[in-house]
Amino acid sequence: MTRVVFLLVPQVHLLDLAGPAQVFSTAANLGYDYQLSYLSEQEDVPTAQGLPVRAGVERPALGPEDLIVVPGWRAPTIDHNGQLTAATLGWLADHHAAGGTVASVCAGADALGRAGLLDGRRCTTHHEVQDELAQRYPRATVVRDVLYVVDGRVVTSAGIASGIDLALHLMATRHGSAAAGRIARSMVVYARRNGNERQTSAMLRHRAHLSDAVHRAQDEIDARFTEPLLLADLATVVGVSERTLTRLFGQTTGLTPLRYQQLLRVERAEHLIGHGATVETAARTVGFADARMLRRLRARP
Repeated sequence: MTRVVFLLVPQVHLLDLAGPAQVFSTAANLGYDYQLSYLSEQEDVPTAQGLPVRAGVERPALGPEDLIVVPGWRAPTIDHNGQLTAATLGWLADHHAAGGTVASVCAGADALGRAGLLDGRRCTTHHEVQDELAQRYPRATVVRDVLYVVDGRVVTSAGIASGIDLALHLMATRHGSAAAGRIARSMVVYARRNGNERQTSAMLRHRAHLSDAVHRAQDEIDARFTEPLLLADLATVVGVSERTLTRLFGQTTGLTPLRYQQLLRVERAEHLIGHGATVETAARTVGFADARMLRRLRARP
């Protein structure tokens, strides 16, 4: 079971919280083993939209597969609210040090900064407070005007609706693009919204088109990306010729079906490596015969 703990501060934005919470809740409803909990330094937490929420006050013990998410809050400046005790910030830092993932939505990046988790890392936040975040944490590199940034096991997003994009990305890296697509469809959200290309999953980057044939091909690749897939078999599933499939795939995604499959494999391998797997083990797990091809593909720009 994976625990997802939302760390709440006064004046938290409801959508910063509810968006990613809905993604993980939907995942649980679809059979993925997630348990959600809500933590604060006070039981009754006022929100920016006026609806109070109730949270626990006991910090749970977490494992490396668990996730902490810090939603953003409304304030004239990002440090106006979000004042967390040293003990809570230490718990946040300790979780990351023990191999866990931490994520933030909007001004929640400030909590990660206070915990020392932005130093030497790339990050982002809402466009209205990007300058302030950069000033407060000069050792961080603030990437401007993107939906989210992934730097190892520290994931930051721009805020509000982009928290959904962040959570779908985490689902794609943990369970594959097909799982993320299934969750997005269940939520009736636009599953293929682009962020910065180097920071979003292959599913999100290369699904921003309207070709049903190519979407069907991508669905098949998403579901079987660790297996050898012949172009002829893929074309049969889609119901078009190999030449037509190759042409349509290139026109809509800029890729060949093989290259798309390779991107899915590399993304999954990166996740495994980030959680302690060797390059060789990760390569074989995602379908490569050995680590040489994975190393070659990881080195490609």
